[in-house]
Amino acid sequence: MSPPAAGGLAGARGEGGGAGVGRVFVGAGCNRVVNNVSWGACGLVAFGAQNAVALFSPLRGEIVTTLPGHKATVNCTLWLPTKKDVLQIRSRERHYLLSGSSDGIIMAWKIDSGKGEWTHALQLPMMHKKGVTCLAGRMVSDTVSIFASTSSDGTVVIWKMEDEPTSVGSCEVSCLHSISVGPKPMVSLSLAVLPGQGGHLILAMGGLDHKVHIYCGDQSGKFIKACQLKGHSDWIRSLDFSLPVMMGSEEHSLFLVSSSQDRTIRIWKMNSDAVSSAHTTSRKEDIGIASYIEGPLFVSGNTHYQVSLESLLVGHEDWVYSVEWQPPTLLTDDEAHQPMSILSASMDKMMMIWKPEKNTGLWINSVTVGELSHSALGFYGGHWQPDGKSILAHGYGGSFHMWRDVGLGSENWQPQIVPSGHFAPVSDLTWSRSGEYLLSVSHDQTTRIFAPWRSQVSPGDVTCWREIARPQIHGHDINCVAFIQGTGNHRFVSGADEKVSRVFEAPLSFLKTLQHATLLKTDNSGDFDNVQVLGANMSALGLSQKPIYTHGPRETQSSISNDRPDSMETIPDAVPTVFTEPPVEDQLAWNTLWPETHKLYGHGNELFSICCDHEGKIIASSCKAQSAPVAEIWLWEVGTWKAVGRLQSHNLTVTQMEFSRDNAFLLSVSRDRHLSVFSIRKTDDGAEHHLVAKLEAHKRIIWACSWNPFSYEFATGSRDKTVKIWCVQDSSSVKLLVTLPQFHDSVTALAWTGRDRASNAGILAIGMDNGMIELWNISGGRASTDSSGSGSSPLSFACMLRFDPLLCHVSTVHCLRWQKSDSSDEKSALQLASCGADHCVRVFEVRDI
Repeated sequence: MSPPAAGGLAGARGEGGGAGVGRVFVGAGCNRVVNNVSWGACGLVAFGAQNAVALFSPLRGEIVTTLPGHKATVNCTLWLPTKKDVLQIRSRERHYLLSGSSDGIIMAWKIDSGKGEWTHALQLPMMHKKGVTCLAGRMVSDTVSIFASTSSDGTVVIWKMEDEPTSVGSCEVSCLHSISVGPKPMVSLSLAVLPGQGGHLILAMGGLDHKVHIYCGDQSGKFIKACQLKGHSDWIRSLDFSLPVMMGSEEHSLFLVSSSQDRTIRIWKMNSDAVSSAHTTSRKEDIGIASYIEGPLFVSGNTHYQVSLESLLVGHEDWVYSVEWQPPTLLTDDEAHQPMSILSASMDKMMMIWKPEKNTGLWINSVTVGELSHSALGFYGGHWQPDGKSILAHGYGGSFHMWRDVGLGSENWQPQIVPSGHFAPVSDLTWSRSGEYLLSVSHDQTTRIFAPWRSQVSPGDVTCWREIARPQIHGHDINCVAFIQGTGNHRFVSGADEKVSRVFEAPLSFLKTLQHATLLKTDNSGDFDNVQVLGANMSALGLSQKPIYTHGPRETQSSISNDRPDSMETIPDAVPTVFTEPPVEDQLAWNTLWPETHKLYGHGNELFSICCDHEGKIIASSCKAQSAPVAEIWLWEVGTWKAVGRLQSHNLTVTQMEFSRDNAFLLSVSRDRHLSVFSIRKTDDGAEHHLVAKLEAHKRIIWACSWNPFSYEFATGSRDKTVKIWCVQDSSSVKLLVTLPQFHDSVTALAWTGRDRASNAGILAIGMDNGMIELWNISGGRASTDSSGSGSSPLSFACMLRFDPLLCHVSTVHCLRWQKSDSSDEKSALQLASCGADHCVRVFEVRDI
């Protein structure tokens, strides 16, 4: 499949024509549920990212799109045709993706691999009353698929999907049968076509009763219970049927592999000739070490099937969440070969490949890969690439881990680059002061840096956005962040659900990694000698990240002693590394920390908002508040780290603050529906401040504010679905200039960038509670930052662009930030970064303005 390039124009055109928006980057983590990931025969991996279905290309290692539509968390995905439908995959360009969410909704998406397009096909009839937990299916002909869904409501539903290749319309899905399984719901399913039965199907389901239940049926969808398989002693977490396998002189046999929270894997064999007396004798004569235990019989159509335990695999040390047969290969035009190879993934942080030993037939663990980092918390699932050359795991931390067999003649599995991102709502983000990278903070308690990584390995200068560092891994949800002045301007302050702000400074390892990422040979590389901190270590029982010092000539004895932290206080030491290629998850999680240099104490509640002036010398911070004394804004001086002001105006939490471009004013908005403008003047002793204006600006909570970079105009956005433009008059009052037409949902994020100073023209980016983003042209009004009223003209505004829903967030937009491109041309393309409650960080390019 060839999806559009990540930087390609993929959005709606502006209402006035001319403007367009392209997707540059999407960073998102995987929902932390078991059946969330599916690797399709089209080559794309689908996974749930909060309420969206995300698709990523393993070849490029980046997310290519997110599909909106669900209103609740996506629990499971399924591609049709599946990797097992090798006969139906040939020369097929239309694929379907099914997704189930925690509100019981199942949706179907049509993916055209020839054109690289994806569209919403349909929403299935509401059959489940609770969350959908697993989907399993197979194609029974070139146009018909049968699939099953299970839910925590105790039902399993059988569906039929019909697709007419010549039709331009969507597929048709109908409900064939609903099976009630009682008070203990099923959490895993697998569906297969019985060999030699002309379309008869077999459905395996497992769940909370520790048993594997076998149902038989046909394409009409009527399934009846055939038998149950006992042996596991805990929940059944995964099931997978193989394709029929020819074993010696026997007829085709079908294998079922099951995994459980009892840490074991069982392989069940279903043999259609087991009750034939002619074959029974010969089979008993061949019993060896790999003999199996006979189990129950069941009948499907006119054939009897004997179920037996082929093997019990013991090797994992924790719950085995996933098992999957290696995808079959096509030998001829009408024959598929099933490799005898199984991939398992467990919460013991390991994935294993199991194969029968050639001489004895005993199943053994032939390959083990995993994450040895103490910060990893295990795998929720493992998946084969359709050609069997790569394996993919998704973990507890929302992360992906991929290994590829790069060996020649012998197996050599090496880690590969995969997408990464937050696995909880992203609360704030900011561009670095130099604009080289993006820093985001999240309720997943991490701070992450994303940057365009330029590679010259392939022809041309190829740029792909990657996560290059994880400066802060915390024990509290992080709510806000701002860059401040520092050495090389790589210093930031963050606020979390605690009463203290923390200051971090870039270590030497990051500065050199950034140089490799940008391929820039900076002239200030000599400054690296002045950076004595190589990286940071995390204390085992603390929240502070302690520095790891270099052994440079300027190193002092005290720093040497600090370089040997007490072993009782730290877990295995981090190894700060200079990366010449994008780091993988195991490296990001431990070896890219930044040292914490200062703490700012003062607030009485959890930090909520933070900002810095444009010189990076004054920090303003606010916390969650329900009274005026607690709601005050604190001012801090960078360098001395002293509190130089406490601004009192609001009665409830201050939701956002921003300094005017010349740092003369500080604007704040609050839950108390008021805005405040403070005059700020830097002095030798810190800062002087006084309240210029305070007024009730909206009828509901004000979530966002942003200054016009060219003048003393600013915008506010509120839950009342309005955006208002204001201006500061004569440095003593605030006047309402205009109210934009009401929006479709609450306004939660604003960002104003300038385009033409002479006409005071700019673009206001507006993010909403439903995830949508709009761009508005704002021009006229006051054309300068002088305090007089001269030169004013009527303010004009117009909506220039509404982003395509495929580009947008699927939940609340929390923050928008503009970044000017390197070009000095004011008509050049702009980059806009956004983050939201859907766990995503997105970067757009706005062109042809």
